[in-house]
Amino acid sequence: MKKIFVTGSAGFIGFHLCELLLQQGFDVVGYDGVSDYYDVELKRRRHELLGQHARFRAEEGLLEDQNRLRALCEDERPEIIVHLAGQAGVRYSLDNPRAYLESNIVGTFNVMECARELGVNHLLMASTSSVYGGNVDMPYAERDKADMPLTFYAATKKANEAMSHSYAHLWKMPVTMFRFFTVYGPWGRPDMALFKFTQGILEGQPIDVYNHGEMYRDFTYVEDLVRGIRLLIDVPPPLVEARQNWHPVDGDTLSPVAPWRVVNIGNSDKVKLTDFIDAIESECGKPAIRNYMEMQKGDVPATWADASLLRALTGYAPETPVAQGVKSFVRWYRDYYAAS
Repeated sequence: MKKIFVTGSAGFIGFHLCELLLQQGFDVVGYDGVSDYYDVELKRRRHELLGQHARFRAEEGLLEDQNRLRALCEDERPEIIVHLAGQAGVRYSLDNPRAYLESNIVGTFNVMECARELGVNHLLMASTSSVYGGNVDMPYAERDKADMPLTFYAATKKANEAMSHSYAHLWKMPVTMFRFFTVYGPWGRPDMALFKFTQGILEGQPIDVYNHGEMYRDFTYVEDLVRGIRLLIDVPPPLVEARQNWHPVDGDTLSPVAPWRVVNIGNSDKVKLTDFIDAIESECGKPAIRNYMEMQKGDVPATWADASLLRALTGYAPETPVAQGVKSFVRWYRDYYAAS
């Protein structure tokens, strides 16, 4: 089986992807900065669980530490890199934009350099639905313009897409970018809505509900998302010179000048924020104390994915209902913090 290098392996999505890859027999090398952006103990616990697999090795280090990153890549020589690490959080980017510059721009450049030097078979990197920014036409399709980012976080991810296209063209390196839509599920991040809402409801504390609840999100269950990533690993964009007998799928974003494409991974179903909270209340068995607030700067009223390209490429698209995904998260939350 192939060796896969995963950045952000102690993160929410990285942890779930590593678990899936290990279950399928891959050798997995993880790399994570274990920053204090949120609970470090939660991150370390994820790595501990992954470390129970004999085919998993992890090293702590920042993306900005080019020498350390390169040394690990040269030692392990993975055939595939999945780059999930970076500074996350839309709202945090309002207060600390430099963290996004250093991690998402400089750090991603370092990852691309490692991929180029190794000559990997496929580089896959995380982008975000936030790149659609000020677009109002929905559902969002990959071919829609994404030139109006509303936060610096979104701007850095859009920059990553452009950076990776140049590398794909210059070095004939197959690159797939994926745009995530509001990922949630067990082992989720404490800074995300589902975690905050569950914690607040169970503790009887008020929860902040922005735009007075008039918000819609395409909530994507994490196990669905990582399954999509896993399937995309097997579908690298073909080299330009190898396309004589190749037939593109409908809606493909394959670049005409590079082995590069971008793919949405979303549930294809926009859910009203108040309905999401209703589902959490139902599973917690308690009503929320709702503190209705104005829209936050840089936020968008709705997201909604067109995931038809993912389905065309892999035969799969996320479909877990919100009620089912919320139930899984709340059960994990109760178990994890009861044990803690």
